[in-house]
Amino acid sequence: MSAGPQLITSAANPLVKDLRQLAQESTAYRKLGRIWLEGDHLCGAALKRGVRPQLAVFPQSLWDEQSFRFSGEAERDVILPDALFATVSSLESPGHVGFVIEAPQRPPIDPQAPSVVLDRLQDPGNVGSILRSAAAFGFTQVIAMKGTAALWSAKVLRAGMGAHFALSLVEAVETHELDTLQVALITTSSHEGQLLQEAQLPWPCAWLLGHEGQGVDDNLAWRAKLSVRIAQPGGEESLNVAAAAAICLHASATAGRG
Repeated sequence: MSAGPQLITSAANPLVKDLRQLAQESTAYRKLGRIWLEGDHLCGAALKRGVRPQLAVFPQSLWDEQSFRFSGEAERDVILPDALFATVSSLESPGHVGFVIEAPQRPPIDPQAPSVVLDRLQDPGNVGSILRSAAAFGFTQVIAMKGTAALWSAKVLRAGMGAHFALSLVEAVETHELDTLQVALITTSSHEGQLLQEAQLPWPCAWLLGHEGQGVDDNLAWRAKLSVRIAQPGGEESLNVAAAAAICLHASATAGRG
């Protein structure tokens, strides 16, 4: 159990400065070794997966309401005046609670895990949405190549809606490290390869998803055992990468498991 809550009222407090940096700078967690989670859903998802926060932070006006759910879950509880909490938050409407958790160590690549490989995806919303799909369809590992949006940034965390805690996340991966994978690598194209519904999709496998504008880098694409395309009878040029990922991951998981 944590001790009684600490009230901090100064914007110059070092802890408040760190919280603001973690919440608003996408790669601050790499330097500080901690991660900011904001909102009931994210904090609850972390607890359900057995994550013990170092710190729980509450707006002062909501302490009585939120402490009933979250007080005592962290090593330490902190209360901030509402206006000060709002300067920390990166949300238009600040959450009711925030957690600080320890940044996980970079895990080794699991050669046999059903995986998703992200090649320089830039949009945090796309990355978070793909993490949600990966967790939903039984993929357990996400490998982010160098140049991909920071997986533990506040924006990706919000879009992921808790999926982070169901996945092994390997960041800043170099191309040669993919040699570790022992599962078939599958890539997508808007105009080349077999139609998805006609392809024999292996399980487990690793789906390779490319940059929103440039697609998969040629240095990665040649490693794929299979290239597929999604039928688009409506005639659009291409699908959003997160939408394409959801279609492909569902198809793969369903085909592989019967």
